[in-house]
Amino acid sequence: MALRINDTFPDLRLETSQGEIASFHDWIGDGWAILFSHPKDFTPVCTTEFGAVAQLADEWAKRNTRVIGLSVDGVDEHRRWIGDIEKIAGGDVTFPIIADEDLAISKQLDMLPAGAYLPDGRTAADSASVRSVFIISPDRKLQLSMTYPMSVGRNFAEVLRALDALQATYQTPVATPANWTGGQDVIVALSLDDDAARARFGEIDTVLPYLRKAKQPA
Repeated sequence: MALRINDTFPDLRLETSQGEIASFHDWIGDGWAILFSHPKDFTPVCTTEFGAVAQLADEWAKRNTRVIGLSVDGVDEHRRWIGDIEKIAGGDVTFPIIADEDLAISKQLDMLPAGAYLPDGRTAADSASVRSVFIISPDRKLQLSMTYPMSVGRNFAEVLRALDALQATYQTPVATPANWTGGQDVIVALSLDDDAARARFGEIDTVLPYLRKAKQPA
């Protein structure tokens, strides 16, 4: 069954480039997590993406967010590949990369059908749909997922923006408008009347009866 928004993310047992993770839920800790996946090591788009994630290490830390990659190869391949990623990134890869040679994790996360297998001499095209981003909140719930084709490199500035929006609205009765970035006004939930909105957020700007804006809560 496909993972849906607000489903509890599986508590995975993982083999990674940094050793075993016995419980993905424990690894997340008290913050947020991003799992991003790839169909094969030593492929051009994936290498640039891993490099982009490595370059954002300070930004993930500011947001109390742990990142973890997945690629449908083994630990030894991952450790060799990290050298190429660091060359592209111009810095260290500090996050773990999950090994998924038997496709068990990719199938569990519904990125590949149950009957998928890797043929001899396989290429990235054989696991092409393993190109997803999952953002998981501190309560272990899936908050956002994005899936990309192999030909389109992911924009991790957008992943960062989406993370900011999720954190700004998490367990708070607000939403973010189109193209929102951190620090801009948010939309007050319709579950609050005007008095309740003012009591919660201070001054509100009523653009339309159903579109009211307020300053982003601290």
